[in-house]
Amino acid sequence: MKKLAVLFISFIVLVACKNDTKTEDASTSKPIDVDSPNRTEKQNDGLTLLKGEFVYFADAAVLQTHREVYAVVIDEKMHELDKMAKKYKKEATDYVTVAIRGKITPKPENEEGWDFRVAIKEIMEVAPSNPESNNVVKLESK
Repeated sequence: MKKLAVLFISFIVLVACKNDTKTEDASTSKPIDVDSPNRTEKQNDGLTLLKGEFVYFADAAVLQTHREVYAVVIDEKMHELDKMAKKYKKEATDYVTVAIRGKITPKPENEEGWDFRVAIKEIMEVAPSNPESNNVVKLESK
């Protein structure tokens, strides 16, 4: 009798278990078509939005994002960004938080430096960096 009860309960449990097959919404299951006519003009221009910390000092400009460090091409737009950043800097070596759109290219093989370069095409935002995240050691002589 116990075996029959266990068998009956097992059968009910197996039948009661619902087979969950997810039905995906048609809008989320389609991959994004890069050649779609619904893309905006900014999506078609080949530029990348980058957010991170920017510094320009002694003829070297660097943009550090959460994933990568980029050498920034020194041109008119970079100088414009540096001019905007100066009002947030206390010292020349301070970083500022920026959001830019730019063209990323690999560095030439015969040059030293970061693996990728970014040429700034559009400046979206400039703000002071978080002072708690500034991990710079400063030495002072007395």
